[in-house]
Amino acid sequence: MTQFTADTFFNGQILVRQYKNGYRFSIDAVLLAGYASPRPRDRVLDMGTGCGIVPLILAHQNPQIQIYGIEVQKEMADIALQNIQDNCMESKVTILNHNIVNLKHKTIAGPVDLVVSNPPYRKNRSGRICKNSQRAIARHEITATLDDFLDAASRILNISGRFITIYPAERMVDMLAQMRKFNLEPKYLRTIHSKRGTGAKLILVEGIKKSRPGLKIKEPIIIYNKDGEYTEKLKKIYGMI
Repeated sequence: MTQFTADTFFNGQILVRQYKNGYRFSIDAVLLAGYASPRPRDRVLDMGTGCGIVPLILAHQNPQIQIYGIEVQKEMADIALQNIQDNCMESKVTILNHNIVNLKHKTIAGPVDLVVSNPPYRKNRSGRICKNSQRAIARHEITATLDDFLDAASRILNISGRFITIYPAERMVDMLAQMRKFNLEPKYLRTIHSKRGTGAKLILVEGIKKSRPGLKIKEPIIIYNKDGEYTEKLKKIYGMI
């Protein structure tokens, strides 16, 4: 029998169900949602939505936007849809079981203003692949490569539309080079650190479709204080304050 867990955000205003033993969202997705900053009335696409955590947070914080969540794994898309229904967000969020490789404008009723994505960060057949298929597909480029994600984002964005992603710091060069290849000019970059004084594990990058070159390095994101507690910014993103 499939088992689920239930977690709440924003003082119980958002309920998120996940597979107990399948792929579970990490802080990466929460950071992505926290720093996406969609504009009022933006049409937003989340590529690889998993259980729907990013659309749930974005829709809760930005009630005027319209969001599409794309997920290639049927069982994950099903639970994402259930999460949207449980939180009464059907009018704001649409979940589609679809491979981003084949994504077209008509799939989501036209181009979008903002694409967010936490793509698989390991090349297929690199390192040990998890036996759990949900986790393997989420972490490794099995059903789609980094190029596939960037190509889809570029294809589906309006001119001057924004692409925001979170990715391992060790693959920063790959991300920045490939973003430019697909006309998603890197404009802003933040490094993400567990604590102050430690090396970056992740990066948060924003690109703009067909923009002029010019990258700004913004202030780093620190996850934990010295005492091991979340920083004030992280607590706010998690809806703890």
